[in-house]
Amino acid sequence: MIKRFVLCGILATLGWPAMAGEEFTPVTVADVVKFENPPADARIQYGDDPLQFGDLRVPPGDGPHPVAIFIHGGCWLAKYGIEHSGKLTAALARSGIATWSLEYRRVGDAGGGWPGTFQDIGRGADHLRSIAEEYRLDLDRVIVMGHSAGGHLALWLAARPGLPAEAPFRSRDPLDLRGVLALAPAPDLEFLHEEEVCGHVIDKLMGGSPEQFPDRYRWGDPGQMASGGVRQVLIIGKYDDDWAPSGRRYFRVARERGDDIRMVDATESGHFEMIDPDSTTWDLVLESARKLLGIPGD
Repeated sequence: MIKRFVLCGILATLGWPAMAGEEFTPVTVADVVKFENPPADARIQYGDDPLQFGDLRVPPGDGPHPVAIFIHGGCWLAKYGIEHSGKLTAALARSGIATWSLEYRRVGDAGGGWPGTFQDIGRGADHLRSIAEEYRLDLDRVIVMGHSAGGHLALWLAARPGLPAEAPFRSRDPLDLRGVLALAPAPDLEFLHEEEVCGHVIDKLMGGSPEQFPDRYRWGDPGQMASGGVRQVLIIGKYDDDWAPSGRRYFRVARERGDDIRMVDATESGHFEMIDPDSTTWDLVLESARKLLGIPGD
């Protein structure tokens, strides 16, 4: 059952079997909160609220650099912030991909939840235009990446251009994206509502149930939103028994409606390995990001 979630929805259980004679020891919540967080090249506000900022990391060289917008997870909850994502975004920058890692208002923050969380993600992504020239960023090569709850928001950001005029966070000119890379995403909000994840966090995020606010779920759940032709890659861990059902359900729905979507099975991963550059899953993540950005292989 999904009701065991903590950070990004999971209390990792040790000792999942990997193959005969071996054990899989997952990266745990305790490991993640201890991840290094190298300083960013710049911390830039995209709004007036203290939580409306992004950490920018830029590769060496003259550029222009391809960019990955990154959205961290943490069950959409205020208690889990941007800090644990620094290890991943710094590794991407060392690999030649600039990273614009967004902090945003979450459940428990003033203004977090509906619609503030979604407004922040859209506004933060669009702010990339304001800093592109100064930091030599290539706006023709931008993808969005997200992990867990951040994977939901990444998929939502890719589908945002299709929002109707009455949606409270619709943008007249949303940033163009070449693709979305969703790592252990949690995009099926109605399913997660039914499973009461993270202490009924979906109701807190959306302000109520799907029955109470059908429009909010229609505008905030990528499972109910066409991708508009943006390429999507999902990476889902073999041992992520808790969150994988949500991602796999989304994959089936998106494929049936004709989205350009691919799913990668991470055979040596639980929920967190894919955000750990020291794990064996990291090569899958980096390769997928490079392909979406059109970066030639080594």
